[in-house]
Amino acid sequence: MSRAFGLYIHVPFCAGKCPYCDFYSRTPSGEERELYARRVKELLARWGTQCQRPLSTVYFGGGTPSLLGADRLCGLLEQAARHFSLEEGAEITCEVNPTGIGEVFFQELRAGGFNRLSMGMQSAHERELRLLGRRHSPEDVGRAVERARTGGFSNLSLDLMLALPGSTQEGLGQSIGFAAGLEPEHLSAYLLKVEPDTPFAAQGVQPLEEDAAADQYLFCVEELERRGYFQYEISNFARPGYESRHNLLYWHCEEYLGLGPGAHSFYQGQRFYWPRDLAAFLAGSGPVEDGPGGSPEEFAMLNLRLAEGLALQDCRARFGQEGEALFSRIEAQASRCPPDLLRQEPGRRIAFRPEGFLVSSALLAKLLGE
Repeated sequence: MSRAFGLYIHVPFCAGKCPYCDFYSRTPSGEERELYARRVKELLARWGTQCQRPLSTVYFGGGTPSLLGADRLCGLLEQAARHFSLEEGAEITCEVNPTGIGEVFFQELRAGGFNRLSMGMQSAHERELRLLGRRHSPEDVGRAVERARTGGFSNLSLDLMLALPGSTQEGLGQSIGFAAGLEPEHLSAYLLKVEPDTPFAAQGVQPLEEDAAADQYLFCVEELERRGYFQYEISNFARPGYESRHNLLYWHCEEYLGLGPGAHSFYQGQRFYWPRDLAAFLAGSGPVEDGPGGSPEEFAMLNLRLAEGLALQDCRARFGQEGEALFSRIEAQASRCPPDLLRQEPGRRIAFRPEGFLVSSALLAKLLGE
């Protein structure tokens, strides 16, 4: 049985830039949208011939993919299916914003083969939405979810953001309740991180201090589980059976191809990326090499981002004796860590608890660096 293989298409267009966002995007002209779609179709034909592997997952991210319109999005998916082929039951996701999309858009997307949506809700509070530069209201999210359901989508994810300046645990609980009340199959919950060269960084905006942010995170994990959404990755929660297969492909260190300015790839043991430059991408520039990938250490690091953690049998299956030796080294280091951060099944599995996810960078350095 062949291993999973994914496709990520980065659509670098947004109506306006949110002040916290570090992803590459810009406001498009009508011509740029058409040129972009044409360029991606060329690359799909070229890479499909080269890879000759069926796609397990396809993910259109951004930016705001819906700015391409349903016709172009479906045309790109059709091109991917033609030149790669899609596995039966492949997960096909499109990111959407809660505003400016009618029911017809969702119907066309569903008819074109998309079967999953990821929607940026972020908060159920107007003040927090304005702080984040979002152009929607909580009511807009509700209407968009209803339209998506009517349009035929039965797999929907919503995003939440934690540790916003001035936010409270009570307010977060209200946002969680609002999101869960819309009954999505999946929820992502991200701690606000102020990235360099964003408007938030220039304005000196800061998230909640560390202890308050940690309290919000742990409250979120507990509250979402109480409502039937179980944590499967540091920032991702799902009803059983609705975990994002595309995300899991990354954390299981499987291969994927990324197309579009700013998109990253891992293919045939190598990592590479397209520069964050739309003009260069449209002019035909190629990706930039980013070194080898898929080492035992990288495999372990990525798997430890998952609630299921790192399993000895997976290390053995992927790397043989080298994988067994690495698991033994990590297990020895894990035995020296506080038990409230990790859970261990000796000789079988090592996994982070939610408290461990909060300090995952330091914990990974200890487990892998000594």
